[in-house]
Amino acid sequence: MIYQSTRGASAPVNSAQAVLKGLADDGGLYMMKELPAFDWQGCLTKDTKGMAKQILGALLPEIQPMDELVERAYTGKFESEELTPTVKVGDFTVLELFRGPTSAFKDVALCMLPQLLTAAIQSEGMEKEILILTATSGDTGKAALAGFADVPGVGICVFYPHGGVSAVQRAQMVTQKGKNVRVCAVEGNFDDAQTGVKNIFAACADGKLLEGRGIELSSANSINIGRLAPQITYYFKAYADLMRRGEVKLGDKVNFCVPTGNFGDILAGYLAELLGLPVGKLICASNTNKVLSDFIHTGTYDRKRPLHKTDSPSMDILVSSNLERLLYLLSGQDAALVADLMKQLNTEGRYTVPAELKAAIDGQFWGDFAGDAETSAAIDRVWKEHGYLCDTHTAVGWYVAENYVNQTGDRTPMVVLSTASPYKFPAAVLSAIGGDTNGDEFDQMERLSQITGVPIPRNLTGLKELEELHTGVIPKDQMLSFVLGE
Repeated sequence: MIYQSTRGASAPVNSAQAVLKGLADDGGLYMMKELPAFDWQGCLTKDTKGMAKQILGALLPEIQPMDELVERAYTGKFESEELTPTVKVGDFTVLELFRGPTSAFKDVALCMLPQLLTAAIQSEGMEKEILILTATSGDTGKAALAGFADVPGVGICVFYPHGGVSAVQRAQMVTQKGKNVRVCAVEGNFDDAQTGVKNIFAACADGKLLEGRGIELSSANSINIGRLAPQITYYFKAYADLMRRGEVKLGDKVNFCVPTGNFGDILAGYLAELLGLPVGKLICASNTNKVLSDFIHTGTYDRKRPLHKTDSPSMDILVSSNLERLLYLLSGQDAALVADLMKQLNTEGRYTVPAELKAAIDGQFWGDFAGDAETSAAIDRVWKEHGYLCDTHTAVGWYVAENYVNQTGDRTPMVVLSTASPYKFPAAVLSAIGGDTNGDEFDQMERLSQITGVPIPRNLTGLKELEELHTGVIPKDQMLSFVLGE
């Protein structure tokens, strides 16, 4: 399978090399040159792990043995072998992506990525250690740390925005054990941390800074195709669930509403459609930092705006890296156009896509946003009307899904992706349903469970008592020095 950079200036690679490198040397993201032949109807007849084996085997054929890798990645790590259950809530179906070891949707991919990476190392005969660099807005960090902790031949370094994640998210990261893990807060926001990671890749692209260190850099962010590809599976899983319940027949369209900041989660839905899944509209749900929903409406991407801290912090993002892949695909793999647009974004802070590309986006995507007040109201309404407790990000998705139906009249079956446990954001969820928010977030978790009867995930209980092992805070311009140990 040939993978090419979205910017066109790097040499093509195979799937194993794309996973190992993470980011192309020209700063672009790897995408397959051609789609593989894929039996999407047969895929829908399998269980979740069977779907993952078929999808990943098709997209990453140089990484083997895929069946064994999938079994090692998922067996015994989720609350059930189903991995990502669906729940009927009112008129919508909620796809629960938080039933894994860190209670966030990133687990689906970040349980799989270490298996893909270690197998790729073997397949390519690499002798150097892989150092994973990751910026996180909250959930990727812990999921990556948990996945890569003490994996032989791999080290991981996670950066998160100081004061920009919830107390629970921070505690999950700074208490992580492992001889090969490092975690550090960055003075700034998520975009600063993400840009810093990209700048480290660029500075090390010629290999000179890494000479004699015995390492190669890679990424666990969704800029890595090995992080993105596993997320395709749960779109097939949700569709198959709707078929089994008789809500759709084979070939019927299904809409998906996705709360997203970096555009990876929703892009996985578009890749599922390219593989044959009958996807209707992909509805992009943003918070107050509505750079993506504004782009979908106007065709202009403009990051030159204030970054707001919200109750849905994992979407507090202004530079959505994976959008680059969508522009590449919908433009007919026009790498020159994508490179020019990304240059404009870097130098001017904004770009506008050509009319034909905007029309292609309109045909597939719809976008809207929810502020904190709307998010809180959605949490309260869904709890009171349906007895379902959702986190702040899922509530953004719910609110936008309702708006989509009300504004368009489209009654196609709707799946709302639930990206995190409500216990990762207990203060906001507790406040939304009228609970007492005194005490710290760990006190609030206990109170939320007492009020609702919804159990606290096992991985979050006892978190407060764990020792903090990673307490550093650095300016954003010191990230490279931190990685190099200088």
